[in-house]
Amino acid sequence: MNTMTDFPREKLPELLRTMPKAELHVHIEGTLEPELIFALAQRNGVRLPYSSVEALRAAYAFTDLQSFLDIYYAGAGVLLHEQDFFDMAMAYFRRAAAERVVHAELFFDPQTHTARGVPMGTVIGGLARACAAARAELGISSALILCFLRHLSEADAFATLEQALPYRQHFIGIGLDSGERGNPPEKFARVFARCRELGLRIVAHAGEEGPAQYIRDALDLLGAERIDHGVRCVEDASLVARLAREQVPLTVCPLSNVKLRVFDSMAGHNLADLLDAGLRVTINSDDPAYFGGYLNQNFLETFHALPRLEARQAVQLAENSFAASFVPDDWKARWRDDLARTVARLARA
Repeated sequence: MNTMTDFPREKLPELLRTMPKAELHVHIEGTLEPELIFALAQRNGVRLPYSSVEALRAAYAFTDLQSFLDIYYAGAGVLLHEQDFFDMAMAYFRRAAAERVVHAELFFDPQTHTARGVPMGTVIGGLARACAAARAELGISSALILCFLRHLSEADAFATLEQALPYRQHFIGIGLDSGERGNPPEKFARVFARCRELGLRIVAHAGEEGPAQYIRDALDLLGAERIDHGVRCVEDASLVARLAREQVPLTVCPLSNVKLRVFDSMAGHNLADLLDAGLRVTINSDDPAYFGGYLNQNFLETFHALPRLEARQAVQLAENSFAASFVPDDWKARWRDDLARTVARLARA
């Protein structure tokens, strides 16, 4: 029996739920569930413009990226103390552990907090403490990636970098997020050059709402090692060929893409086409509290909507997540062995 070609279709959901996987595109502020927002607001004496958890959740009716960002930044306003950042991250890690996430690389947006007077050390301190606790209590490895908000200036990004450098040991990389429209990668070329000099890993959001050219610019002008989203690469055949040739990882977020109208429906998503083109695609949850599902829900809904995807592609996506992660090769090999055992066990059962 060939384990992959003969893998029973009816066991595919169990494989998606139980196989080890890494998550490489999750904004930790985007894991802030309405219940925790209200709990933190009460703890910190913050008044919310919503009467209940249900009213806040009902406001999650986004029409595009900007309408999401408006409520996302408002929700982050309850984060004031180190314990708040710790509690938020630990809530994510507990969910991730239950979904067989073995490694997570968390984006965080310090400018969202420092602009409100929250010190950089408070933000990073709480998140770093949660990463250590997740390793000790849940067995999940993790890393932090500091993201610059692209709707702000490059000067603001430089200032943020300087504020963060005293805590350099707690983050491994730099990303670029927030609204793409009108904020091309070239706007941040100098600050990313400085980040590369410092030895930081480089990732960048590109090709979500922005055009395929933004993906090229993120690679060539910023030095991005991974592209976050990247689904609009298909508009440029030579770019697709380059991404396949260089095996540049794409951290695709299916439920987010549908929620923010990048695609009209999950059935219309191009993830299967990207895999067929030989691209190093991964599945991720982006801002799961806002977009209707954590990592396993993204896998399950994607595979349900795209029947071309089978066990072979599930394994490929998990392997891609390991390959694209910023960890030592022996860790990746250990996770691949775990994955192979999981597939074999389910195939025999």
